[in-house]
Order: sequence, then C-alpha cells, then structure tokens
Amino acid sequence: MSRRKELVKRVLHGRPHVHIGKGGLSESVLNEIDRQLEENEVIKVRILRSAFSVEECDKDVFVKLLAERLNAKVLDVRGLTVILYRRRRLYKR
Repeated sequence: MSRRKELVKRVLHGRPHVHIGKGGLSESVLNEIDRQLEENEVIKVRILRSAFSVEECDKDVFVKLLAERLNAKVLDVRGLTVILYRRRRLYKR
C-alpha cells in the first residue's frame, strides 16, 4: 500500500478534527488547523456550505486556498470533507 493511502486510511473513518463554518477561513480556524497538523500530521477537515459564500469561491478554489495558507498537501477530497497532510517540524520555536 502506498504511503498516501496509508495516511488517508488513518483518518478517513474518524471524526473531523476541524469544522469550517460560516466564519470561513478566519485566523482562529487557520490557527486551529495549523495546531492540529503540527500535532497529528494528517487531519480531516469538514467544510460547511456557508463557508463558500464567505470566501466567495467554489469548493475547488476553497480547498486550494486552504492548503496554500497552511503550506499543506491535500491528500483527498470527498464531498465537503478534506484530508490534509503536513510534515511535522523537527523542532518547535
């Protein structure tokens, strides 16, 4: 099994780590996702439809924007659920 499939399998059937709602990609949501990525490397993020209207974009652009802002890779997108991956830093500042 490939490394990517193993990472996706780790979080696919669990509950989402973070929900993005009507506040969109606010600073607090980005900070929480950043913290979760640092702690878990792979996380599951659920996006509510109202987040798209706040950011004024469609799902594909929203997911790309989310990954760019967090310097993370999108491993999988299923409906409104996104699985993100970012390697842990070797040291904390």
